[in-house]
Amino acid sequence: MNTRHAEVRAQQLLDLYGREEHDGHGAVIVYLDKVCIRNMQRDLGRRPVSRLAEWFDVYKVKSTAGHTITVGHLTRRLWRK
Repeated sequence: MNTRHAEVRAQQLLDLYGREEHDGHGAVIVYLDKVCIRNMQRDLGRRPVSRLAEWFDVYKVKSTAGHTITVGHLTRRLWRK
Protein backbone atom coordinates (compact mmCIF):
# COMPACT_ATOMS: atom_id res chain seq x y z
CA MET A 1 0.00 0.00 0.00
CA ASN A 2 1.38 3.40 -0.98
CA THR A 3 0.66 6.21 1.40
CA ARG A 4 0.70 9.94 0.81
CA HIS A 5 3.66 10.14 3.18
CA ALA A 6 5.60 7.66 1.02
CA GLU A 7 4.79 9.66 -2.11
CA VAL A 8 6.09 12.83 -0.48
CA ARG A 9 9.30 11.01 0.55
CA ALA A 10 9.77 9.73 -3.00
CA GLN A 11 9.54 13.28 -4.33
CA GLN A 12 12.05 14.42 -1.71
CA LEU A 13 14.45 11.69 -2.86
CA LEU A 14 14.10 12.93 -6.41
CA ASP A 15 14.73 16.51 -5.33
CA LEU A 16 17.82 15.61 -3.31
CA TYR A 17 19.41 12.86 -5.40
CA GLY A 18 17.69 12.74 -8.79
CA ARG A 19 19.35 13.30 -12.16
CA GLU A 20 17.78 16.05 -14.24
CA GLU A 21 17.55 15.99 -18.03
CA HIS A 22 15.74 18.32 -20.39
CA ASP A 23 13.19 16.51 -22.51
CA GLY A 24 13.52 18.83 -25.52
CA HIS A 25 9.93 20.06 -25.16
CA GLY A 26 10.38 22.65 -22.42
CA ALA A 27 10.27 20.36 -19.39
CA VAL A 28 12.80 18.62 -17.16
CA ILE A 29 12.63 14.94 -16.23
CA VAL A 30 14.04 13.97 -12.83
CA TYR A 31 14.77 10.29 -12.12
CA LEU A 32 17.10 8.04 -10.14
CA ASP A 33 19.94 6.14 -11.79
CA LYS A 34 22.76 3.96 -10.43
CA VAL A 35 24.95 6.95 -9.56
CA CYS A 36 22.09 8.61 -7.66
CA ILE A 37 21.42 5.42 -5.72
CA ARG A 38 25.12 5.06 -4.84
CA ASN A 39 25.12 8.64 -3.56
CA MET A 40 22.09 7.87 -1.38
CA GLN A 41 23.86 4.79 0.01
CA ARG A 42 26.91 6.88 0.82
CA ASP A 43 24.82 9.50 2.65
CA LEU A 44 22.14 7.34 4.27
CA GLY A 45 23.63 3.84 4.48
CA ARG A 46 22.93 0.66 2.55
CA ARG A 47 20.15 -0.72 4.75
CA PRO A 48 17.88 2.37 4.72
CA VAL A 49 18.35 2.74 0.97
CA SER A 50 17.51 -0.93 0.35
CA ARG A 51 14.19 -0.35 2.12
CA LEU A 52 13.44 2.45 -0.35
CA ALA A 53 14.09 0.24 -3.40
CA GLU A 54 10.43 0.17 -4.45
CA TRP A 55 10.67 3.93 -5.10
CA PHE A 56 13.71 3.78 -7.39
CA ASP A 57 11.49 3.68 -10.48
CA VAL A 58 9.79 7.00 -9.76
CA TYR A 59 10.20 10.05 -11.97
CA LYS A 60 9.05 13.63 -11.93
CA VAL A 61 8.38 15.99 -14.80
CA LYS A 62 8.75 19.64 -13.95
CA SER A 63 8.75 22.89 -15.84
CA THR A 64 11.99 24.78 -16.39
CA ALA A 65 10.71 27.18 -13.71
CA GLY A 66 10.74 24.30 -11.22
CA HIS A 67 7.00 23.62 -10.88
CA THR A 68 6.04 19.95 -10.71
CA ILE A 69 3.91 18.84 -13.64
CA THR A 70 3.52 15.14 -12.83
CA VAL A 71 5.04 12.30 -10.83
CA GLY A 72 4.83 8.62 -11.69
CA HIS A 73 6.48 5.22 -11.92
CA LEU A 74 8.57 4.26 -14.93
CA THR A 75 7.05 1.39 -16.87
CA ARG A 76 9.87 1.20 -19.40
CA ARG A 77 13.45 2.31 -19.74
CA LEU A 78 14.27 5.97 -20.30
CA TRP A 79 16.23 6.40 -23.52
CA ARG A 80 18.68 9.22 -23.32
CA LYS A 81 20.51 11.00 -26.10
